[in-house]
Amino acid sequence: MKIRIPATAKAILDALHARGYEAFVVGGCVRDSILGRVPADWDITTNAKPEEVKRIFSRTIDTGMKHGTVTVLVGTRQHEVTTYRIDGKYSDGRHPDSVTFTPSLTEDLKRRDFTINAMAYNDETGLVDLFGGVEDLQKKLIRCVGNPLERFSEDALRILRAVRFSAQLNFSIDENTIAGIVILAHTLSRISAERICTELVKLICSDHPEYLKVAYEAGITRVILPEFDEMMKTPQNNPNHMYDVGTHTLVSMMNVKPEKILRLTMLLHDVGKPSCRTTDENGIDHFRGHGEAGVKIAQDILRRLKMDNATMQTVLTLIRFHDCRVLPQERQVRRLMSRTGTDLFHDLIRVQEADILAQSQYRRDEKLQNIIAVTQLGEKIIREKQPVTVHDLAITGKDLMDAGVPEGPEIGQILKAALDEVLDDPAKNNRDYLLHLAARMARR
Repeated sequence: MKIRIPATAKAILDALHARGYEAFVVGGCVRDSILGRVPADWDITTNAKPEEVKRIFSRTIDTGMKHGTVTVLVGTRQHEVTTYRIDGKYSDGRHPDSVTFTPSLTEDLKRRDFTINAMAYNDETGLVDLFGGVEDLQKKLIRCVGNPLERFSEDALRILRAVRFSAQLNFSIDENTIAGIVILAHTLSRISAERICTELVKLICSDHPEYLKVAYEAGITRVILPEFDEMMKTPQNNPNHMYDVGTHTLVSMMNVKPEKILRLTMLLHDVGKPSCRTTDENGIDHFRGHGEAGVKIAQDILRRLKMDNATMQTVLTLIRFHDCRVLPQERQVRRLMSRTGTDLFHDLIRVQEADILAQSQYRRDEKLQNIIAVTQLGEKIIREKQPVTVHDLAITGKDLMDAGVPEGPEIGQILKAALDEVLDDPAKNNRDYLLHLAARMARR
């Protein structure tokens, strides 16, 4: 088997070999190369110790000297070079208390998480596959190296990583590995929110976000996203639906582009439904107010996951308006765009379309046709630069103060009233007309 190694990584291997050291590309880059995927990173493992690596290369960064890792810069590329090591005890279930450098590649590969990530390669030796990684790639199987309980006890994040890899690669998970996950899923509570968030986003932004159901069945979401468990338990006895809330959520994620904002929105768009569910005398379920309820719950979740503020605010806005359906009339579309902002209009349309595609067939064609018509009107409004926000008005707060309106809350009230008129009739976005309106309001 021949793997094409990029020139920068090859230069590091050659330099280490020239000085008598072993060196291999290792882990994900080997796995992805065998699968015909383009690796994001090319990591290197070697029996050279960190100080020796630093002596060989002039441009290095002390990334994790304690754990044997030095980042080597070749041109504009960076490669992590890590010394063969044996990990000590994992007291915190996250990091080894200590590491011992070893001259043995075998010992280094034994400490890795999954067989498909425990392969090494260089042109001289070829592929080093001690644990059946190639066979597992062929079987499309995620399997721990050695005893799953040991691997997951070392780093509980591997529990979530197993599901994430299965979603990214469309692989199943080995029975013993799943059994270990079920036993130790509770230990994910010891993992930082940031690490959980990173893996969760990678999972739901994969080609198979529906694999989140595997995490649910294995008890993972009970620890990291208990709100999803409630969604999976909430039926939707309603003509518009054919799935419970959780399954509807999974299907909706499958129907939207694998972009972080959109997938997070679909994951959480109906998170308010379990708390809002009512059933009428005919046995029909209703979820009135679930949008606003969902915003509050989603905000708590995103804060708990340490999501950045920009992402959080965008997702919350889309959740707030995901169920705001308008008729294909310019006035209504302008008002919707005024509430969401033009920048989010197309994302909102994608969210609403994905929501519909995860519902029942009841009036589906009608709903989708409405979405198309609203989209076309929205594009017309944007193209014609029709006013939809206060900033689009032909007057400003300064104009009002120049006209004698005292500085204060009255300025905002007048601008809001002016926008209200202009949203109904863009032709009224005229400086003279709006100043006349402002004068009338100021005299009240």
